[in-house]
Amino acid sequence: MLFGGAQGGALELRQQANGGVRISGRFPYNSQTMLASGRFEQFAARAFGGRLDGGGDVHFLVQHDFAQPLASRSAGTLMLTDTSTALEFEATITPDMAGTTWTRDFLSAHAAGLVKGLSPGFRVAPGGDTVERRGDGILRTVRAAELMELSAVTVPAYPLAQIEARNWQADATDNLSTADAGLQRTLARWRF
Repeated sequence: MLFGGAQGGALELRQQANGGVRISGRFPYNSQTMLASGRFEQFAARAFGGRLDGGGDVHFLVQHDFAQPLASRSAGTLMLTDTSTALEFEATITPDMAGTTWTRDFLSAHAAGLVKGLSPGFRVAPGGDTVERRGDGILRTVRAAELMELSAVTVPAYPLAQIEARNWQADATDNLSTADAGLQRTLARWRF
């Protein structure tokens, strides 16, 4: 079993009789995680709902590489369900895809216990998140994000599930002090 690091959530692979592979997992909502010292993040329930409800295409990839696709909504091989507790998915790697080099490499790395995480790649529109000061740290809450892809990754940076592309801006209502101006500039340029 490939764990996305989620408490109560996991990424499972199951061989199918036709030579394909079925992968299922979940990305939990409302689970705060520490990304770095003093920097916390969480996703509100149904944070990815807008794109999912709109029918936009989403891909399941190896290591965030669009040159290594495993499944997609448009191909009918990726099913996504947005609940109040998690984004749940089920991907089917077809027998044809199971024959590609990157799929064989992924399955071998998984069998060896080397691929250990799930990571969504997303974009947050202006106003889709909030950043608030909490003691000596900050907490970013993503309320609305456009999910572009989910990836199986070797080392997730986010213990519950790795996150791609961050650009943090503190809310104007946070009333950050002048001393925090450097922190705000650093957060605005910090990207994974």
